[in-house]
Amino acid sequence: MPGGKETRLLHLGEMEKLDKTLFRLEQGFELQFRLGPTLQGKPVTVYTNYPAPGEVFDRHKFRTLSWHNPTGKEDDSDKYCKLDLQISGSYQYYFSLGNEKSGGGYIVVDPILRAGADNHVLPLDCVTLQTFLAKCLGPFHEWEDRLKVAKETGYNMIHFTPLQKLGLSRSCYSLADQLEVNPEFSSPNKQCTWSDIGALVEKLKTEWNMLCITDVVYNHTATNSEWLRMHPECGYNLVNSPHLKPAWVLDRALWHLTCMVADGKYTAKGVPPLIENDHHLNCIRKIIWEDVYPKIKLWEFFQVDVNKAVQQFKTLLTQGKVRVCKMSTKSDPNQHLQVVQDPDYRRFGCTVDMNILKLQLYIVSNGPAAIEECCNWFRKRLEELNAEQQRQTHHHQEQAVNCLVGTVVYERLAGGGPKLGPITRKYPLVTRYFTYPFKELTVEEEEAMIHQPDKACYFMAHNGWVMGDDPLRNFAEPGSNVYLRRELICWGDSVKLRYGNKPEDCPYLWAHMKKYTEITAKYFHGVRLDNCHSTPIHVAEYMLDTARKLRANLYVVAELFTGSEELDNIFVNRLGITSLIREAMTAYNSHEEGRLVYRFGGEPVGSFVQPHLRPLMPAIAHALFMDITHDNECPIQHRSAYDALPSAMIVSMACCATGSTKGYDELVPHQISVVSEERFYAKWNPAAHLASGEVNFQTGILAGRLAINRLHQELGAKGFNQVYVDQVDEDIVAVTRHCPNTHQSVVAVSRTAFRDPKTSFYSKEVPEMCIPGKIEEVVLEARTIERSASPYKKDERFVNGLPNFTVELREHIQIKDSKIIKQAGTTIKGPNEFVQEIEFEKLTPGSVIVFRVSLDPKAQEAVGVLRNHLIQFSPHFKSGSLPDDHSAPILNTLFSSIASKLTLADLNQVLYRCEAEEQEDGGGCYNIPNWSSLKYAGLQGLMSVMADIRPKNDLGHPFCDNLRSGDWMIDYVSNRLISRAGACAEVGKWLKAMFVYLKRIPRYLIPCYFDAILVGAYTTLLDVGWHQMSSFVQNGSTFVKHLSLGSIQMCGIGRYSCLPDLSPSLHDVPYRLNEITNVKEQCCVSLAAGLPHFSSGIFRCWGRDTFIALRGLMLVTGRYLEARNIILAFGGTLRHGLIPNLLGQGTHARYNCRDAVWWWLQCIQDYCTIMPNGLDILRCPVSRMYPTDDSSPQRAGTVDQPLYEVIQEAMQRHIEGIHFRERNAGPQIDQNMRDEGFNVTAGVDHETGFVFGGNRFNCGTWMDKMGESDRARNKGIPATPRDGSAVEIVGLCKSAVRWLLELSGKNVFPFRGVTVKRHGREETITYDEWNRKIQEHFERLFFVSENPEDPNEKHPNLVHKRGIYKDSYGASSPWCDYQLRPNFTIAMVVAPELFTPERAWKALQIAEEKLLGPLGMKTLDPDDMVYCGVYDNALDNDNYNVARGFNYHQGPEWLWPIGYFLRAKLYFSKLIGPEIYAKTVVMIKNVLSRHYVHLERSSWKGLPELTNENGQYCPFSCESQAWSIGVILEILYDL
Repeated sequence: MPGGKETRLLHLGEMEKLDKTLFRLEQGFELQFRLGPTLQGKPVTVYTNYPAPGEVFDRHKFRTLSWHNPTGKEDDSDKYCKLDLQISGSYQYYFSLGNEKSGGGYIVVDPILRAGADNHVLPLDCVTLQTFLAKCLGPFHEWEDRLKVAKETGYNMIHFTPLQKLGLSRSCYSLADQLEVNPEFSSPNKQCTWSDIGALVEKLKTEWNMLCITDVVYNHTATNSEWLRMHPECGYNLVNSPHLKPAWVLDRALWHLTCMVADGKYTAKGVPPLIENDHHLNCIRKIIWEDVYPKIKLWEFFQVDVNKAVQQFKTLLTQGKVRVCKMSTKSDPNQHLQVVQDPDYRRFGCTVDMNILKLQLYIVSNGPAAIEECCNWFRKRLEELNAEQQRQTHHHQEQAVNCLVGTVVYERLAGGGPKLGPITRKYPLVTRYFTYPFKELTVEEEEAMIHQPDKACYFMAHNGWVMGDDPLRNFAEPGSNVYLRRELICWGDSVKLRYGNKPEDCPYLWAHMKKYTEITAKYFHGVRLDNCHSTPIHVAEYMLDTARKLRANLYVVAELFTGSEELDNIFVNRLGITSLIREAMTAYNSHEEGRLVYRFGGEPVGSFVQPHLRPLMPAIAHALFMDITHDNECPIQHRSAYDALPSAMIVSMACCATGSTKGYDELVPHQISVVSEERFYAKWNPAAHLASGEVNFQTGILAGRLAINRLHQELGAKGFNQVYVDQVDEDIVAVTRHCPNTHQSVVAVSRTAFRDPKTSFYSKEVPEMCIPGKIEEVVLEARTIERSASPYKKDERFVNGLPNFTVELREHIQIKDSKIIKQAGTTIKGPNEFVQEIEFEKLTPGSVIVFRVSLDPKAQEAVGVLRNHLIQFSPHFKSGSLPDDHSAPILNTLFSSIASKLTLADLNQVLYRCEAEEQEDGGGCYNIPNWSSLKYAGLQGLMSVMADIRPKNDLGHPFCDNLRSGDWMIDYVSNRLISRAGACAEVGKWLKAMFVYLKRIPRYLIPCYFDAILVGAYTTLLDVGWHQMSSFVQNGSTFVKHLSLGSIQMCGIGRYSCLPDLSPSLHDVPYRLNEITNVKEQCCVSLAAGLPHFSSGIFRCWGRDTFIALRGLMLVTGRYLEARNIILAFGGTLRHGLIPNLLGQGTHARYNCRDAVWWWLQCIQDYCTIMPNGLDILRCPVSRMYPTDDSSPQRAGTVDQPLYEVIQEAMQRHIEGIHFRERNAGPQIDQNMRDEGFNVTAGVDHETGFVFGGNRFNCGTWMDKMGESDRARNKGIPATPRDGSAVEIVGLCKSAVRWLLELSGKNVFPFRGVTVKRHGREETITYDEWNRKIQEHFERLFFVSENPEDPNEKHPNLVHKRGIYKDSYGASSPWCDYQLRPNFTIAMVVAPELFTPERAWKALQIAEEKLLGPLGMKTLDPDDMVYCGVYDNALDNDNYNVARGFNYHQGPEWLWPIGYFLRAKLYFSKLIGPEIYAKTVVMIKNVLSRHYVHLERSSWKGLPELTNENGQYCPFSCESQAWSIGVILEILYDL
């Protein structure tokens, strides 16, 4: 829940390059870098150029961040390194893996803007900016009067176009001197200096609360810049960029054509000076193709001088440098003859590489005829090459003609173009691409100058822009043909600047522009990067670094036209751009305008409360949304004068920075040209009577603008950050801004006028509007109206607007006083939901009305009370909270206090319980219509869904729909718990009391507050659970804690007890009253094998599953008492020396597995080791359900024995040999088993000490798939009988024997061994003897030696992998012994003493290579002929090996063996050496990270039973399996 420091987590992914992803952060945030799953366990180093505290930022200086591991070492799930972000700007990070750079990206930290004498913060979303063309401000001493218009109309930021000395064209963006103030600002008696401007900027900040920004123009300078004459190397001239020579020749030829057309010399050829139609255009094309191109022969710049080259070649031949030759037809295609471009670009200056030529020839003879033949071949080849060069040039010329004609059409014929009129030298046919500062000569004479450096250095390329070009490519550099192909839309008043790659490449230019930047940053609060997309990015980066050294919180805005968000992000990231200029004028209708409002900021209304520690999400760049920019065409011409007010309103309702351009508010009916406008802006005069050049609130929409700007700033400052846009009809847009703390809304209804109401039809019928809540006031209503005034006449001296329009404005009125509303009725939509229906009367085109809306008072109170009760979970809810005087008494108790009374078994009820468990209690999981049922009935079922919905604010999800539509889910949550009595019911009552208030708030807010209540309760409940667990869990990582919840998930008490009763004389056994019989009964926790398939009834408890999972889920988590009860309950069911496979409450048990008893014994050993005073369990009474094999079930307490006697019985029965037939054998207990399969045998080989058992018709180990398909003829045949001595059982037996030997040595266990009858006599086999036998025989008989001559190998012909351990010994099908499976790793963990470390390590490496999958272990070697990694239990076909899931353990990847594999690796790596151990830890962490990712993403919050091959999802698997979670906890415990 929010509260505390805002922290964002960035998970690093291997090879993840995020330079096109934008991550925006605020100052004061903490950024944590965490390892993604692919990197966990690996040696990752994170580097950043964010400066260390006290250091200065240097883009090229990176430092390493140190890792913090808050919970120690067991895994990398919580390991992080962090940055405390205190400085705005753009910062880079990257990370390396070892020495290899692996991935990286950028973070952008927003500046904090401050204004006013008190230096108060101006939030970015409160910015209201107005652009002024500096040259229209007049002399400096008049600026205040002109700027005052912006102050009076509520703007808080001024953007000045450049204030420097302008070039000859008078364009605001063509600067003659970047360091000099425009001299026009000075008056005769007072020169205007930078410090004067700085003083004004400071005054505006402190007295007017206004900040100022100005442009920086880096990519060009005015043609007449004096410094450029001194430093021509700063431009792209024909000396430093000779590749431009052909383009320059074409440019001059076109200039000469202009002069001739202007002088009427081409009228006869169909081109008069005034171009008026297509015929003229076609004639221009014809003249260029017939007169211009043939004359300038551009192709010659790219061609070879054939005669010269042949002569050179001939000389080489005659001198014998190349022996005479014959042509090889088999020359290397990559070594073809190619033209080598002349670097000086002279006509016929190109050459070919003679060395390649030599490769194409081989020796024949040296006679003159041969030489001649060679030369002729060479000449022909050169002529072909020249022809190809001419073809290339022809393509360029075609494009050039097309571009030229296109420009002529736009400039002289197009309706929306400038209509330049006749061709003259002032308005040439096309703009010149290059400067030419000399006397005009003929084309030929001029061309001679391009090879004279003293002249050619002054022929410089103009700047411009290229439609659809890659903004990261410089179009003036070699390799680009933009100038030759005439693709540049050229600014003939500006020279493109040539920076090179670094300051040393053009020292003067970099130094000059650095000074320019420093002046700007010294005096202004921010900069606007003009034409950012065509500014070399490394230059802008360097300059902005310079600026931020002088002004840390520099506001950087930019215009970017890259055409793609990804490209935008590259610029935003590299330059640390704060806001990107977005243009409302791109909207072609009101619907699009509304969409832009929604796109550029804010969250949806009713959004969820996000936690303060959360993943860093990619953002879109912050917007400065402009209703008009100084480059846009005039909206009055494109739309109508009536649209200015509503469009300004719509833009202003955006949750971002907004802006406008001077002239929009005054309704200036034409574009104020940055080039040609020379008049001054009007001054502010509040008096009623206005003279020429003055404005006040009667002018244009100025009065409306003040109200709009005030509102925009209020909404930003007060946190109205939720946005909803409603397209009421084609012209009406309603924008809602909502405050999530107070739940006040402001709704602005604007009727746009994209079409002129005078000439287009607008319906008088305006649809009624429904506004949810209670309208407190009309904040403002305004209509654009016409008034009588003399018609518009363009003023000679001042920029003036339409005089005949003004705004009728009224502010802060009640609905009854509105002139726009006819009437407002109130209807009640739901029990607590007011909706006001608004009927409009005068919402004419050009009108706006803004409502302030609160919740209905009862709903407002309910929200306040809810927030008050939520403060216990997070201080975030303090704002908007109300004290609660009448709430239910239970709400006066903190939830943590109520939750603290819950046991872990209670938490199973409150948090989990799947469908089958609930059905047993007569309930079920909540079903969401049109979607699906929740996975759990408890809170986790809801939390899993909300965890997906919350970060995306997916309020349209069926889950949210269900909450908004009715109270069913809300009631389900509380009533389900209340019905359970005890501490669970108290939780239910608390929730119910909270839900009383939840039901009183508007439905659209219910998902948000339902989530807040449940998140608070859920996190508290998890803490309560962890608090009752071991210190390993309490101090563990997030991964450990989340895995430990598997213990709560799997261990529960149902309506019917699953375990047989324990001895009445045993202490600390839990009891309850039976709801039906009212009799006291035991209620011990039982452990489900897996969810959902093995969770209830007879199929919940399995001996083997319970004891494989018990160490991880119960002992490692500290649930000792419950573990004891489970051990003793199963001990009570011992029969034939075996523990049941399927428990069936003991009375329906099946004793058909050979391994459960050994897992049970292993758990007793683990209990004694982990539990303090654990050995006490050996003396605990066990109530024997079957005192003899054939006795009927006995009540608890009838026959009690201490546990050590039951243990001894299990050992004794095995040494004697176990032979019996299952009770009720036949289809009633197993439909598939063949008759022989019901015969159970087990025993111990007296020579080897190995436990053995089973036959080929049953399967007594965990690999227990019985064939089920008649069609495939595998019915009744086990897929994996594993009879004989299964490797893991031998290991478990060795562990038990060794342990009992130790205990008897300490006199804790009263038996020294077991007795057997031999030759009619009883003999004792001591545990020492049994232990030694297994030790001596194990490796001899189980290890498959690397030596093919090994005398211990009974079946050398069956060996197909060496250096492994057999899966069994003595199987009825001997080849099964030799199959590679993961079971030997279990023996390695429980009895590592059986293995030679070097052999063990080799075998583990083979297992890793062959069996390790992403989450589990392959159950069979993929090289085995019956391997199949995909389990499909529903498939019935003719394939014996897979039909009806026969391959369950023949390839699919089971999770639980991976725990033993990893634990074995960890154990033996320590013995091999520290280096191997360190590598193993890395490998283990990396494997476990995949389990962490699965656990976090799983809606079951568990780990599956198995996956198909390569970790693919298996639909037949349990979604959460007890032993899968348990073994992962064990390896983390071992780590």
